[in-house]
Amino acid sequence: MTQENERKLSDLIDNGEEPIVYVIVGRGWEEDEGEAEDAIPFNIILTAVDDDSAIRRSLEALGEQGYASAELDQIGLVTEEPDEPTLADAYRDALAGNVAIISFKEG
Repeated sequence: MTQENERKLSDLIDNGEEPIVYVIVGRGWEEDEGEAEDAIPFNIILTAVDDDSAIRRSLEALGEQGYASAELDQIGLVTEEPDEPTLADAYRDALAGNVAIISFKEG
């Protein structure tokens, strides 16, 4: 997270506001020229100050996890903690400032 985004997120918290929690749905490839059938679907849950920051942080995190390329299909807001345990854990990680990537890799 950049210092500017950290400052903006901390400003939200300091003002008693909840950070914005985003969910991003997409697919990624471990190789630059992967075929459509090689795509690994994923959900990302993270906090950010706006859509652009959420997308930027997501792409940075995917790169750090070894994805060579990605397509982000949908972005939305998470307004409450999910009931499903895996998503609830990711939500709590996001509130702690982490980018939670849930990949649906077969095998």
